[in-house]
Amino acid sequence: MDAFSRLAPFIQDFIYLNKWDELRGVQVAAAEVIFDSDDNLLLSSGTASGKTEAAFLPVLTELYNNPSKSVGVIYISPLKALINDQFKRLEQLLLDSHIPVTKWHGDASQSKKNELIKNPEGILQITPESLESLLTNKRGACLQMFSDLRFVIIDEVHHFMRDARGVQLLCVLERLQNLIGIIPRRIGLSATMGDISMAQTWLNTGTNRKCAAPITDEGKKRVKLHVERFVNYAEKRDLVERDGSGNVVNVSENAPIGDREHFEYLFNVTLDKKTIIFTNSREETEFILANLREIAIKNKSPDVYRVHHGNVSALLRETTEDEMKAEDEKIVTGATVTLELGIDIGSLDQAIQAGAPLTVSAFAQRLGRCGRRGQIPQLLFTLVENLRVDAADTLGPINWEFIRTIAIIELYTKENWLEPIYPHNHPYNLLYHQTMSHLKSNGELSAAALASAMLSMGTFRHISQDDYKDLLAHLIEIDQLERTERAGLIIGREGEKVVNSHKFLTVFLATEYLLVKDENRTIGTVDKVYPVGVRFALAGQAWETVDVNEASKVIFVKKVPGISLVDWDVDFDVELHTILVKKVRSILVYDDSYPYLSDRCFPRLEEIRYIARGSGILDNLVTQLSDKKFAIFPWVGTRQLFTLHYALLGRGIKSKLPWISCVYLEVIYSGSVEDLEALIRNILQSNLDLYSLPLPDKIQVRGKYNEFIPPHLLRKQFIEDYLDFEGLKAGVE
Repeated sequence: MDAFSRLAPFIQDFIYLNKWDELRGVQVAAAEVIFDSDDNLLLSSGTASGKTEAAFLPVLTELYNNPSKSVGVIYISPLKALINDQFKRLEQLLLDSHIPVTKWHGDASQSKKNELIKNPEGILQITPESLESLLTNKRGACLQMFSDLRFVIIDEVHHFMRDARGVQLLCVLERLQNLIGIIPRRIGLSATMGDISMAQTWLNTGTNRKCAAPITDEGKKRVKLHVERFVNYAEKRDLVERDGSGNVVNVSENAPIGDREHFEYLFNVTLDKKTIIFTNSREETEFILANLREIAIKNKSPDVYRVHHGNVSALLRETTEDEMKAEDEKIVTGATVTLELGIDIGSLDQAIQAGAPLTVSAFAQRLGRCGRRGQIPQLLFTLVENLRVDAADTLGPINWEFIRTIAIIELYTKENWLEPIYPHNHPYNLLYHQTMSHLKSNGELSAAALASAMLSMGTFRHISQDDYKDLLAHLIEIDQLERTERAGLIIGREGEKVVNSHKFLTVFLATEYLLVKDENRTIGTVDKVYPVGVRFALAGQAWETVDVNEASKVIFVKKVPGISLVDWDVDFDVELHTILVKKVRSILVYDDSYPYLSDRCFPRLEEIRYIARGSGILDNLVTQLSDKKFAIFPWVGTRQLFTLHYALLGRGIKSKLPWISCVYLEVIYSGSVEDLEALIRNILQSNLDLYSLPLPDKIQVRGKYNEFIPPHLLRKQFIEDYLDFEGLKAGVE
């Protein structure tokens, strides 16, 4: 019997009514796994390939044929907006099924939530934080709500794997399994996935199941790519100042010619075309869209320009999403990562990336946002370069962002490579969080029972009993925990302040923001106080502060004409992989041409190659830049480069990365090139003890709740989960 014939009647009717020609390959493969095995399932395929339907069609069929006695399916999403989007799609699919669907997040109906608690059935759509809240605060209700849970569907798996929320999610799912005594099957959905086996391992954590990951031949898709370059010619970069990642940090009233040409170009190529303009920062998004709006005013063109990022109010973001879905609306939206995930925004004519994408994975995700519904994906890159005649050294004229753009395109389109996701083996901050959450849910527990509950979870399998003992002792010492007369553990006085805060459920670092209001309308948030009379940008508009209520953390504003800037704190951490860095080198070494480069780009590539080859950086580990300044080019990734940085520090030599995405170390050294290279070779051939390195006292992998972790455990996490000496040795040629 074919897959279609095995689907529930209401699903077959839905397919007929929507005039599907056939089930797609990923949908057939998913049905076979769900119907014919007891395995978990990982579906990794392109955006708009039908993954969501591939998961839900057979799962809903199973639920229809054999109704559950409780909530039968949990759908977990990283975004409330994704839940709302999927809720609308599921409602249509489930019209004739008698299977209810309930969304559960901070903005969802409380009456619907209460109804589900009283009569648990159907599908629950929820975020990790809301599921944690349920499990922690309504443990008894969870026993009934999930007593017959069959499936857990996790959307955007790649997003969770890279994030602390993924660790939290795995912990919560395992705690739920232990509570209800059932191990539901897991289905993971992802549009971008590098190492499938790593994703299978992640999805399987705590389930003792196999994980099927069917590969479907979707055929080689055509992609339209174009890279365009603009140049600011200036002896000094004081007109439009950019940091090492290309983000605007200052602007004058008379922008340089390259920036003006860039904005005019963007205005022309987006005319009457539904477009997302991706940038790497919120400031850049605001700045570009403000300039496009000004050009539109001068040309008497309609205002079709919108801004979509995390600091724009949810209402304005949702309005933008609705406008983008409308087929006849040719909206141009500036965005950061908020539109990378799979919110349905209909068909796009194109996507534009301003500046180099930070990673290959980000490029793949952004490329996936265009080319929906039969269109050929079209992604345009625009790069604005500031040429300086007073470069500090021979490497100054090399535009690494430009070369990295080519490397990212080549790795994805030619080699189908994506960055593997590093595992979180020692997430002590998450261990703290889950310890406190577990105690809040269960009440007093012995140290042995608490250790058994925590360390038996797959997420914490690399953490030793001794480390956990140290953590508990430290938490008792700082009043996060308290020992009872019966020698049990309960939440302490200081711990109560943490777990009773509304911020406790989130495990990611969140900046303290001030609300920006135009009368009673919320525009968004900023992370700094802008005094009365100061102008700043938000949601694609310029605003002037008219009043500030610092106690309530509200800035009242009025709309003003013109272009203003806003300077949020840096909102991303970039990490280059060794394979990407080596691809950068190969582009400089070889004479390959790239048809997607514009006429302005070809000669610049040749010029950079000439400089790189003449400098010696492609053939030598160490290159002298000036009298005592040297550049070390091991051509390895960020983690490996930092390992070498601390190893050199252990030999008394200070080095630095000149900027966040730099591919080399800069060293001030009084010896010769030969001496420095010999010293590095000696390090590489040694049995380097990472624990002996002179790491800063406060070294740590960034994370919420780190203030409650003993310093020696934070140091251990940094060494074990971030430094990579073996990768350094293997990477140096």
